[in-house]
Amino acid sequence: MQNELLDKLWVTTGIANFEWGQILMIGVGLLLLFLAIVKKFEPLLLVPIGFGAILSNIPVAEISGPDGLLGMIYHVGIETGIFPLLIFMGVGALTDFGALIAMPRTLMLGAAAQFGIFTTLIGALALNMIPGFEFSLADAAAIGIIGGADGPTAIFLASRLAPDLLGAIAVAAYSYMALVPLIQPPIMKLLTTEKERKIKMTQLRHVSRTEKIIFPLTVLLLCVIFLPTAAPLIGMLTFGNLLRECGVVDRLSNASQNEIINTVTIFLGLAVGSKLSAEKFLNVETLGILVLGMLAFAVGTAAGILMGKLMCRLSGGKINPLIGAAGVSAVPMAARVVNKVGLEADHHNFLLMHAMGPNVAGVIGSAVAAGILLAIVGG
Repeated sequence: MQNELLDKLWVTTGIANFEWGQILMIGVGLLLLFLAIVKKFEPLLLVPIGFGAILSNIPVAEISGPDGLLGMIYHVGIETGIFPLLIFMGVGALTDFGALIAMPRTLMLGAAAQFGIFTTLIGALALNMIPGFEFSLADAAAIGIIGGADGPTAIFLASRLAPDLLGAIAVAAYSYMALVPLIQPPIMKLLTTEKERKIKMTQLRHVSRTEKIIFPLTVLLLCVIFLPTAAPLIGMLTFGNLLRECGVVDRLSNASQNEIINTVTIFLGLAVGSKLSAEKFLNVETLGILVLGMLAFAVGTAAGILMGKLMCRLSGGKINPLIGAAGVSAVPMAARVVNKVGLEADHHNFLLMHAMGPNVAGVIGSAVAAGILLAIVGG
C-alpha cells in the first residue's frame, strides 16, 4: 500500500514527467529573462514572454492548455485580436507624431521598410518546395508581416488569415522586436559609411497643436476612403493619438499611456510566452517561420537604409541614412537604436527625433500593408 502511494506521488512530480524539449524551452525562457534583466534588451517584452515560456513548459500543470490561465488569456486577448488593438491605442497615445508632420518625406522610409513583408511572402511560398512545409497564400501573407517588426499588427493579421500559425508568428514577431538592439546595428553599419553615419541633421520645425490634432483625423479619413480593411488598426492608433493631442481628456490619455497599455503588455507577453511550450514550438513549421521572420526583418531594415541613402544623395547630404532603419515599426526601439549608432559615430550626433518620423511612418506603413494583404488574400 505504501509503495502504491509512493508510486502515485512519484508520477505527479515534475522530475518524473519532464521531457527534453520542455527542459530546452525552459532554458530558452531563462535566456530571455537574462537578456531582459542583465542586458536590458526590451525588458517590458522579454520578462513576461520569458516567464510565460517557463510556466508553459512545467509538466502536468497544463498552465498553457485551453483550461489553464495562460491558455485562457491567449484565447481572450490574442485569438480575438483585442490585445493588438488596445496596444495600438496605447502606442498612439504614447507617440508624438510631430517628427513625421515636420518632415513628411520620411513616409518614404517607412514605406521602403515594408519591402521585407512582400519579399518574405514570396519566400514562405518558396519553402513549400521543401518537404514538411505547406504554407498557403494566406499563411505566407501572415508570416510576411513579421518583417514590419510590429507585433500587434502581426497578431491581428495572423488571427484573421492564419489562426493555426498565430502562436508561432506572435513569438517570432515579438522576439525580433525585442532583439532590435542586436539585429539592426550590424546591418546599419554594413550598408552605411562612417561619413554617412556622422551626418548631422538640422533641427525640425515646430509643429502646432492644430496640426497635431488634424493629422490623426486626416490619416483615419484616408484609411476610410482607400483601405477600410486597415481601419481597426489605424482607427485605434489615431484614436490614441487624438486623446494625447486634443488636450481635453488628460485622464483618458494617461490611462491609455499607462494603466491600459501596461496591463495589456503583461497579459500579451505571458500569452505569447505560452506558445513557447515544447510541443507547440519545436516543429519544422515554427522553426521555418522564425527563419523567415529574421529574413523579413533584415530585408525591411536594409530597404529602409537604402532608401535613406537615396534620400541622402537627393538632398545633397542633409539626411542621415541611418534613420531609414527606423522605418520598421518597432516604436520607439528602432529610433533609439538609430540614435545610439549615430552617437557611436559622433558623440554630438543626436538622431532620435529625426528617427521618430520614419518610425511613426513604419507603424502606419505596417498597418497599411496588413490592410492590403487582408483585402487581397482575405477577400
